[in-house]
This record gives sequence, structure tokens and C-alpha cells, in this order.
Amino acid sequence: MTDITAGGKLARTIPIDRGPVATVLAVLAIGTAAIGTLVDLRQAVLFLIGGLLGLTLYHASFGFTGGWRRFVVEKRGSALRAQMLMIGAAAIVFIPLLSTGNVFGQALVGAVAPVGMSVLFGAAIFGLGMQLGGGCGSGTLFTVGGGSSRMLVTLLFFIVGAVLGTAHLPWWLELPSLPAISLGTSLGVPLAIAVTLMGLGAVAWISATIERGAHGSLETPKPAPTAGITRLLHGPWPLIGAGLLLALLNIATLLIAGHPWSVTYGFGLWGAKVAAAVGIPVAEWTFWTWPAQAKALQSSVLQDVTSVMNFGIILGAALAAGLAGKFAPKVHVPFASFLAAAIGGILMGYGARLSFGCNIGALFSGIASGSLHGWLWFVAAFAGSLVGIYLRPFFGLDGFKSK
Repeated sequence: MTDITAGGKLARTIPIDRGPVATVLAVLAIGTAAIGTLVDLRQAVLFLIGGLLGLTLYHASFGFTGGWRRFVVEKRGSALRAQMLMIGAAAIVFIPLLSTGNVFGQALVGAVAPVGMSVLFGAAIFGLGMQLGGGCGSGTLFTVGGGSSRMLVTLLFFIVGAVLGTAHLPWWLELPSLPAISLGTSLGVPLAIAVTLMGLGAVAWISATIERGAHGSLETPKPAPTAGITRLLHGPWPLIGAGLLLALLNIATLLIAGHPWSVTYGFGLWGAKVAAAVGIPVAEWTFWTWPAQAKALQSSVLQDVTSVMNFGIILGAALAAGLAGKFAPKVHVPFASFLAAAIGGILMGYGARLSFGCNIGALFSGIASGSLHGWLWFVAAFAGSLVGIYLRPFFGLDGFKSK
């Protein structure tokens, strides 16, 4: 353990967890080689992009759940504004790219989905569930990677909920709905970008207005205990910088995978494979008879882009936790907290399947793709999140009363 200097001043000591760091680096190297050999180089690169996503999410503590709760409880909106900046930065690139339909021979498809009751209900219960579960789609993955046993509970029940969602989605799709609406197609690229940025800007402005009204001024970020290369390796990273990096990594995902970053499809696939292995006839369910889903169910998870990136996110977060000296798995989870995690996980899994994604696949990638369903998802999920924040104290969790 050594003292590290930054800017001429003695910075805090960084107690690197050498064992976890070495192990994760080895797994990342072996995983990259294995995926490159068993699948292809493209899939291996996406695995590494997942690792960078996990590293970024952990080092910046970039989650939607805590940011939304802090805005509601404390009237502090820095995280919410960073999210809007992230989505806007991606949209500026996404919408023109998707309008071409093809780049360098790679077909591009945006996260565009129908606008209907399925999205409205699914997003609302997802928002509720993420406050009980303690994390959103990406948040669950990076906190599991950081060693959180409670979030492992959330993830396991997230998978259960996602599988249930695949069983019921066809019924939900029969309810009243508008077709998939792409702003890029409906309004043209320039106007679609302008409308998207104005919407995101309005959310950021409202959050800033509420914060100034409650506190007199916007919150000033706390000085980081480290700087330069030390901060880059060990964190913490600033929210704004992390948001822009996440936007860049999502753009890279679009260009390489042919579609934007998503998270929760992988959960449903993992659960369906386990269910099939124990004799549940999921292959006969309508959802899993659709060509793309049937192929995914019959193939290795290493063939699935979302799954491979999810594995990378968990490992990237574990690496970040080790570098920050914070990789410390805790086994004990109080029963009430366990119950909240289980309920929250099921609600998120089911809700994500009904609403065509989570905070990443529907909100981030959806709005950045110019999809109207992304905006409906945002409104419904935020409303559900308010209910979840109110319910948290019943499970021994902090709610409207901040810590």
C-alpha cells in the first residue's frame, strides 16, 4: 500500500484489492479469447465494451435508481441532468445513423417499439420495482459486480420476472396500442434531433429550477480525493464525464452490434434456458416460437450480444471495485430487505419485458433512437418510482426521509 500524490498534495491511499483485480483481468482475457474463438471477433469486442460499461458505471456510481430518488427526496438533480446529457449526446449520433439504415455494411436497427398499454404498465411497475430492488437494469449488474449480495437477490428475481414476462407478452401486445413511432422517420433527422434535445433540455431545466427553489443554488460537486491517472484508475469519476463516455460506448455498440445497448433481454434468455433445462416447456410459449427468440433459445448464450455484454458489465464493475479497494462481498441480508429485493426484481423483470426494455434499452437507447415509446417509458417509470420511494420504509429502507 502506497501514498499517491496528486497536484502536489498528498492524496488518500488507494488500497487496491489485488486478488480480485488479478482474477477479473484473467477472466476478461480468457473470456475475450474464448468468445473470439467460439463466436467471432465482433462478439469479443462487444464483451470488452461491456467491461468498459461496467467500469464506468461503477466508478461514477451512475445509476438511475439513486439519482431519481435523490431528486425526489433531496431535490438534488445533478444525476438526472447527467442522464439527460448522456441521452442527448447519443441521440445526436444515433438519429442520423439510423436514418441511413446501414453503415460500413452493417445494418442498423434502433430501439424503436410500439406505444401502448404494454409500455405504460410495464414501465410503471419497473419504476416501482427498481426502488424496492435497489437498482435498475444496469445498476443491478454493476452492483452485483461490485460484490453486493442483496443485488444478487434482485438479479435472480429479475430473471424470474423476465421469464414470466415472456409468457404473458403476447397477451399484452393484443391490448390497444399505437405502432412503433420513430421521430427520425416521422419528422426528419434535423427536426427529430431538435425535438429530442428540447425534451431532454426541458427535463434538465425543470430539475435545475426545482433544485434552486429548494436550496437557492445548484449543488457544487465535492472535490475528488484523487486526480489525474490515479482518479482514472481508482475513481470516483465525475457524472458528466461518465455520462458522455456511456453515450460513446452506446454509439460503439450500435455500430458494432447493429443495435443499441440493451440489458434485460439477456435476463429473460438466461431464465428461459434454465427453465427448459428443468423441464418447463418454454420453447412452446408463443414468445419463444418467434424466429429470433427460438434461435436464441437454441443457441449458446455466447451468441447473444446482450448476454455477452452483461457478462462484461459484471466483470468490468468487479474490476473497478477491486481498483477502488471496495470489493467486499457481504453475505448477510435482512429478511425485509431480501423481500424488497425479491419483489423489486420480479417487478422489474416483468415490467421490462412488457415495456420493451429497462432504463437502458427503453429509456436511454429508446429516446436516443428517436422512439416515442422511450418518452412514455420515462414518464411511466418515474411515476412508478415515486410509489416505490413511498413504499421503501415499509421494508426498512430509506424513502422520502433522506439519510
